[in-house]
Amino acid sequence: MAKLLPALTEGLIAFIAEQRLFFVGTAPHQGRVNLSPKGMDTFRVLGPTQVGYLDLTGSGNETAAHLRENGRATFMFCAFEGAPMILRLYATGRSVLPSDPEWEGLRPYFGPHLPGERQLIIADIESVQTSCGFGVPMYTFQEERAQLITWAEKKGTVGVKAYRREKNMHSIDGLPTGYSDNPS
Repeated sequence: MAKLLPALTEGLIAFIAEQRLFFVGTAPHQGRVNLSPKGMDTFRVLGPTQVGYLDLTGSGNETAAHLRENGRATFMFCAFEGAPMILRLYATGRSVLPSDPEWEGLRPYFGPHLPGERQLIIADIESVQTSCGFGVPMYTFQEERAQLITWAEKKGTVGVKAYRREKNMHSIDGLPTGYSDNPS
């Protein structure tokens, strides 16, 4: 039932574009595995072997810390409506901060600016796996939650940066996230 591919096909790119939710999994060499749900139309396919997402400020920054240590990432999409399917992207990723030279060239791919933008996660795909998804339940999308955007708007740019310095400098296992080197 599962298929392993070297890159995204046009059909899989279309499948990704229809999804409202994705998951990103990372892990350090030693320590906790992190699995984060993401939404808000932040994921983009940059090419058949490159993807990325606009990451907003949150309560932790595990993904950036783990990518900084070893680069390993897995992205997962599940069909919650329509035909069943699970899509996994096995990749090597990195964090691109607003102060990094790459930011200006990459940021336009990710739609309108959102309050609390923290970084771009850019990943080079090593392999793509599809599987049946027969065990994934059906759900109907209602709407995006507004709380994260509202929180960032209320904090303002200065408040969000202060929050990042307090909460986003290290992973829960003590690994640096990159903000200790570049707190933009």
